Amino acid sequence: MGVMVADADGKLLFFNAAAEKILGGSATKANPAEWGGAYGWYLPDQNTLLAAGQLPLARAIRGEEFSDELIFVRSPQQPSGVFISVSGRAVRSVMGLTGGVVIFHDATEQQRSLQTNVLLTQVVEQIGDCVILTDKQGVIQYVNPAFESITGYSREEVLGKTPRILNSGRQDAGFYRQLWSQIVAGRPFQGTFVNRKKTGEPYWVEQTITPIHDEAGNLTYFFSVTHDVTELRKSQEQDMQLRLAREVQQRFYAAPPTMPGFDVAAAAYPAVETGGDYFDFIAAPGGGLAIAVGDVEGHGFGSALVMALARAYLRSFAAMGLELEQILAQVNRMLVKDLHDGCFVTLILAGLDLQTNALSYASAGHVSGYVLRESGEVECVLDSTGPPLGLFPESKFFRRPPVTLHPGEVVVLLTDGLTESAAPDGTEFGAERVLQYIRAHREKSAQQLVEGLQQEARAFCANALQDDDITLVVLKVKQEPSR
Repeated sequence: MGVMVADADGKLLFFNAAAEKILGGSATKANPAEWGGAYGWYLPDQNTLLAAGQLPLARAIRGEEFSDELIFVRSPQQPSGVFISVSGRAVRSVMGLTGGVVIFHDATEQQRSLQTNVLLTQVVEQIGDCVILTDKQGVIQYVNPAFESITGYSREEVLGKTPRILNSGRQDAGFYRQLWSQIVAGRPFQGTFVNRKKTGEPYWVEQTITPIHDEAGNLTYFFSVTHDVTELRKSQEQDMQLRLAREVQQRFYAAPPTMPGFDVAAAAYPAVETGGDYFDFIAAPGGGLAIAVGDVEGHGFGSALVMALARAYLRSFAAMGLELEQILAQVNRMLVKDLHDGCFVTLILAGLDLQTNALSYASAGHVSGYVLRESGEVECVLDSTGPPLGLFPESKFFRRPPVTLHPGEVVVLLTDGLTESAAPDGTEFGAERVLQYIRAHREKSAQQLVEGLQQEARAFCANALQDDDITLVVLKVKQEPSR
């Protein structure tokens, strides 16, 4: 404890070793009237400098008596400063007031601790996670505002109760017995489980419960921090479901068949996890092959479901041996009954006679396909021959006369996700770029053409986020071996 004494004229008469240690040697040797300016005596805010008349010894000499006042002192020997708790009074004799004495002690650690506690309190009050403090019996002593906003319980409703009010019933009694035995033994608990709000609504939490001990090592409190992870769990579950849906949808895409005289490849590139595009290869009665490429309005999970429905109808009616236009008519009638207003499917259905290499088709509002000669010129445009599926119950569809395919020719069927891929300036990739690419690379395999077209379109878009599903089917008629 530091002690300093001055006479009535302000002359320093005595200071002990503790005072010198706390304030610094030179500060105790200087004239007390000069301390304010020379050594920096401040209010606790550490910014407001005390005037000479406000210094402790000056006040004591004037006859003031004060107790445990907090002052901040910065000196050359204490550049970071110290907090001191000061008491002072006048020294009197029979002659009257003869001086003043101040007694003080270093309160720096105490003040720093207090500031830390204030900061911690502010953090706990403002943090977005639930904070609960219970005694060692588990009775709630404190909850922060985030607890009130997340759980719906007010502070007054839960004080004196236990956290069991949040029990959702999703965890059995064994779970809570293990939790309790762990924290009572002084070991922190961490876990993810389901709690229940005041409304009864369940929510997922990540919770950490930390046992608090006093200086003697006795268990005194439990401090719990709970982070609401409901949205994260929903997102994870949705991602998992979408991945599963994508895996199922990928199984719907029939592998390109191996056929003598033909090189066939196909691929679908969804804009999101699942897509509304569709391609299929269906063996037709009599040894022919049906090739389908479809596009459901929009993309995503809902479109994928419509695509699966259309696929099931198409395969069912194709197995009956119907003509291409009849298959589309039957699928259309079924989809009209199933789909809501405005939802539709475009689809091109081509039939290939493997004996004669004749290709015929019918198209329900689908984007044009192409047959290219060996030279790269367009021999035939496979344009639409009827409206999209699912709009009108009595829609009519027409089958175009067959086109005989010759060695070196290429058939390309696609969805508008490819042709409508847009560059940063809004320019679309377009059908002409599709044809140019095939002409320039027609010596490549069907698989290389499919992959190359998709990569070319993505590069054209500067690899921006894909707006729509892209699907491609390429069929090349192999060259006859030279003799």
